[in-house]
Amino acid sequence: MASPDTLATFFAQCRRRVDQTLSSIFPRSSDVSPRLLEAMRYSTFNGGKRVRPTLAYASCHALGGDIQQADPAACALELIHAYSLVHDDLPAMDNDDLRRGKPTCHKAYDEATAILVGDALQSLAFAVLGNSKLCPQSTLTDQVRLQLVNTLSQATGLTGMAGGQAMDLYATGGMLHQQQLELMHAHKTGALIQASVRMGALCALPEHDWEGASLQALDRYAKAIGLAFQVQDDILDVTSNTETLGKQQGADCALGKSTYVLLMGLEPAKDYTQELCRTAIGALDDLDHKANALRQIADYIVHRNY
Repeated sequence: MASPDTLATFFAQCRRRVDQTLSSIFPRSSDVSPRLLEAMRYSTFNGGKRVRPTLAYASCHALGGDIQQADPAACALELIHAYSLVHDDLPAMDNDDLRRGKPTCHKAYDEATAILVGDALQSLAFAVLGNSKLCPQSTLTDQVRLQLVNTLSQATGLTGMAGGQAMDLYATGGMLHQQQLELMHAHKTGALIQASVRMGALCALPEHDWEGASLQALDRYAKAIGLAFQVQDDILDVTSNTETLGKQQGADCALGKSTYVLLMGLEPAKDYTQELCRTAIGALDDLDHKANALRQIADYIVHRNY
């Protein structure tokens, strides 16, 4: 297995790669609304960890692919993630003032601009997947691009992130049992993480292997780390601080949301993250050393402090 330093290097390389590619995708100027373009950049280039693009690159590499082929997937995933955070932070949703240690989009600009930023980032995400001119270094076929669009659209709509967010809103103030909580987070958080792993794999695999054992193993891995990510978020909401998190500590409890810590207790929740980590790594048993980055990302997810 690669050393932690190697994972840190891989993260840095992926972050640099996706940021450079995103920079080339964004228009340099806008005659229609320079303020909207500025706010889009503010919300995208604000210091994120780039976990989802890194998962896409790592998944592509794990199956022997050239990671530049995953550039459209990586960029689309980060744009969708950025849009989701902008909308999640709105007063009608979580009403957060801080994101990654900086004022949220609606605080830095205004609420109407933040809504439009989310809309525009989502639109740009699908443009990246559909327009080969935006990432010319990637030579994906039209069939692969269509499959990427299908995967991402399912992960972000009613059957994915938006549906999970709605379930979260309607459940605020009540207490969900564990099965309901896992269903909610499988959509709200897990769906985009699972899409990240699958989309990276699609950029590496020939079409006749899309339903093969390797992709099924990666799907099991992604399901486990997607849930682990949310459990660890719930733990950090209790154990970390605002400065480290880059957002308001204790926000979920203040909003009356169901969390794994409230449901299970702090120590059992920590144990659960370790169980999920083992499940994720075990799913990769049949993959060789090229999957080591994925193995270490699973460990990173349950040990991160923000």
